[in-house]
Amino acid sequence: MSEERFASEAGGSSHWPTELRLNRAERVLSVSFDDGSRFDLPAEFLRVESPSAEVQGHTPAQKQLVTGKRHVAITRVDPVGNYAVRLTFDDGHDSGIYSWTLLHRLGRDREALWQSYLDALAAKGLGR
Repeated sequence: MSEERFASEAGGSSHWPTELRLNRAERVLSVSFDDGSRFDLPAEFLRVESPSAEVQGHTPAQKQLVTGKRHVAITRVDPVGNYAVRLTFDDGHDSGIYSWTLLHRLGRDREALWQSYLDALAAKGLGR
């Protein structure tokens, strides 16, 4: 089966997911929220925006530019309490914990974040 569904329970987050669906074939995590929003988040995008210290550093100036993830896939989605999921990628990265609020923000701001990533790659002469 190429899709996995993860249903959520009621909770106290300001952006609470009503459904997470991993489409392995498309390499996309789809997230629907109780405010009616729905986002399709590509694995590559989630990987390069990982909330892990390895990617984000401890200050904005320490953020790492992650390259070579065009074909990365999500292999696991594991709940973390009732507030987040841990994504495991096929490149071995699994230290990012994606809170519901972060997933909502990544979905809402995806276009601007992706363009900023592409611009940073171009400025350094790097590719995806």
